[in-house]
Amino acid sequence: MPTQKTPRTPRKTPCIDPLTLEVVDLIGTVVGRYHEEYEGAAAEHALTGAQARLLSLLSLEPLPMRRLAQKLKCEPSNVTGIVDRLEARGLVERRPDPSDRRVKLAAATEEGRHVARSLRDSLRFAREPLAGLSHEERLSLRELLLRMLDT
Repeated sequence: MPTQKTPRTPRKTPCIDPLTLEVVDLIGTVVGRYHEEYEGAAAEHALTGAQARLLSLLSLEPLPMRRLAQKLKCEPSNVTGIVDRLEARGLVERRPDPSDRRVKLAAATEEGRHVARSLRDSLRFAREPLAGLSHEERLSLRELLLRMLDT
């Protein structure tokens, strides 16, 4: 005897209030402007956005290729190509990991750190409007953004 399927009750999509929609739209606008400025700043240094992001990460600390791929949310083979191009320009170097010589670390050279610093200094979009906020407002904004990222 065939079994009867119980009809599913359709899930109700929660109604999103206009304020939430406006906030989502504003976040999208901020992200879009940030990426636009970041790509422009990268281009001024003859870098792609991905190259600039990788160089910025490496200016903070040397990282293994797998970790870079995780941070950039891309395949390790893509990271290898980006590191190859930055290495050819003298901005990045590969070195053995002191804790495991089988692992290669990518590290920014002095010139690479200089370019990363210059790139970071040229990003005015977020920095200038944030400077108009009080210290307490920036703390509050940071806390709200962190809460959004934790969910």
